[in-house]
Amino acid sequence: MDPATDPGPHDGPDSGPFGTAATYVRHGHVATITYARPEAANAVNGAMRRDLNAAWERFQADEEAWVAIVTGAGDRHFCGGADLVDSEGSTGDFAGTFWEIPTVNSFESGLEVFKPTIAAVNGACVGYGLTAVVSCDFVIASERATFSWPEVTIGIPTIVGAIRLPRKVAWADAMELLLTGEAVDADRALEMGLAWRVVPHDDLMAEAHALADRLCRAAPLAARATKEVAVRTRDMGWTEAVRFGETMRRVAGATADAAEGRAARREGRPPDWEGR
Repeated sequence: MDPATDPGPHDGPDSGPFGTAATYVRHGHVATITYARPEAANAVNGAMRRDLNAAWERFQADEEAWVAIVTGAGDRHFCGGADLVDSEGSTGDFAGTFWEIPTVNSFESGLEVFKPTIAAVNGACVGYGLTAVVSCDFVIASERATFSWPEVTIGIPTIVGAIRLPRKVAWADAMELLLTGEAVDADRALEMGLAWRVVPHDDLMAEAHALADRLCRAAPLAARATKEVAVRTRDMGWTEAVRFGETMRRVAGATADAAEGRAARREGRPPDWEGR
């Protein structure tokens, strides 16, 4: 079975109303966003950029979607980076302004997503694909996966990757990827901390869904608040970080889910989260 097309053990699919170059399908509270151009190495062209952006916007707006898994169609490529044959529109439609170049107009370029995200990397993960993977909270890699930013080998600097990767892995490990442009395999990615777990290829989506199910046991609004605190306080001083966190605690503590969590604890039963 193709691990990228196996929906996992969930019921009640909900698909997004856009094109087929990237797809959005939700089963229960888990949304799967798939790079879906296997005939073109799942490379990003204008159609895929439109569909990817629509899929992430749908995930943001879908209150029933609590966790996202992003993967690639087929057995060979997660995402082949920008489509060098059909590159028009691959960066998106908004060209920016004098003050806003570049801009945050995609998941790769910094769209704020505070719901948990899992990258299920099923093959070659290149350029745009790796930039998206580094944005995810968890990276589960097939044993066949490889990771690369080859931009420097064609005379182009890697920008967002160069901002993100040194915040996640050791400096020399980041520079190995960024400055050589060479691919690393799944085991090397695990060693440097880029991958969280490496699994047999045929087990990839089952492992991703098992993790998603674990994440769905948490109250979804509390999980989002916790992730936002973790993200925003990285650049704050200690006092500002704690005060921001305590504010978020009060906001989340006033939700119906917080009341349900307290009631479930008192009554010795599993909580029934509603995301409100």
